[in-house]
Amino acid sequence: MSENGKGADVVTLVDQLLDEGVRRRASDVHFEPARDAMVVKYRLDGVLQTVEELPKFLADKMIARLKVLGGLLTYRNDIPQEGRIQGQGGLVSADSGGAEPNIEGSASDSGGAVTDMRLAIFPTVHGQRAVVRLFCEDASLTQLGQLGFSDYVHSALKQIAAGNQGVLLLTGPAGSGKSTTLAAVLRYILRYFAGRSIVALEDPVERHIDGVTQVHIPPSGEMTFPVALRSLLRQDPEVLMIGEIRDAETARIAIEAGLTGHLLMSTMHSGSCAGALLRLLEMGIETYQVTSSISAILNQRLVRRLCPNCKEKDKTSGIFRAVGCEECYSTGYHGRSLVAEMIRLDGRLRKAILGRADLDTLEGILAERGHMNMVHDGRRLVAEGVTTQEEI
Repeated sequence: MSENGKGADVVTLVDQLLDEGVRRRASDVHFEPARDAMVVKYRLDGVLQTVEELPKFLADKMIARLKVLGGLLTYRNDIPQEGRIQGQGGLVSADSGGAEPNIEGSASDSGGAVTDMRLAIFPTVHGQRAVVRLFCEDASLTQLGQLGFSDYVHSALKQIAAGNQGVLLLTGPAGSGKSTTLAAVLRYILRYFAGRSIVALEDPVERHIDGVTQVHIPPSGEMTFPVALRSLLRQDPEVLMIGEIRDAETARIAIEAGLTGHLLMSTMHSGSCAGALLRLLEMGIETYQVTSSISAILNQRLVRRLCPNCKEKDKTSGIFRAVGCEECYSTGYHGRSLVAEMIRLDGRLRKAILGRADLDTLEGILAERGHMNMVHDGRRLVAEGVTTQEEI
């Protein structure tokens, strides 16, 4: 991939490392300074893997090159900086290099053309650390039916998209495919309910969707999520998408929008569906507002898919296992799949929320009514030979 470091042309070296990251379908490229080296890592299918250890004397030059690409201040080494790397002529589309492409059920944000590259620089005791996030658009993951949801979740999302009010919340950690799901729901609305006014507030705008008014909310400045959301409610929207509910004020306005004839979709960091309900209450949202406005909460994660080229079926259990080959870089996995759980509020759950029940009580109610959690959904993928029990 790259030269071993001595006398290497730093410009070419950095370009090659980014280019190879795209080829390997990495979601992030890490440049991490160590005591005696500059360590380069790729996040492949959600797992961080070391790919290069370069001589220490190249570290500052590589970071300087990245700063130039990202339009950052090359002379400031003592502060965090963030930028955007414009299109690189040498960078390629993250195709599969002749291997079988991601198929229905994969929810990976890799495997398509790179649409954006975000750079973040941070000073450490061993020098400056840089991470380049690669945003990709995969044509096979743009429609709701391509994401690999269970029949129940898929049907519920279509029902919610057909409605004209309420709040759909997506939960899960960063990198769990929430933005991909929201974009697919918006495209479903555009396709089957043409003419609806759709506005999206995002930080940043990760993918452009024709037919949706997309607004970038900068991390600093007067144009905040609450300010933009209040103003947009006077712009006659029918569908609103908020990239993330981060504070109580945004949550309050979002809930009110869901109560006043708007279909609103957003994300929230929470470990479970029940946990998201409690977090809303902790933000000061009244219990009756939660029970009246929330249409559904979808909690999702991504798991690695078995490499179709080398996976093997165990003769005893009949379950496939990871092996490893050149096409999957000896990991045994290629691409990622979605596991998800969804709850829709019923009478008993609403009563528990109104009574401010704790997490254990809410989880118990869900278990008693046969709620299919993510582990159950994951077993479906194991049985289908999509992933392994270890991944679940």
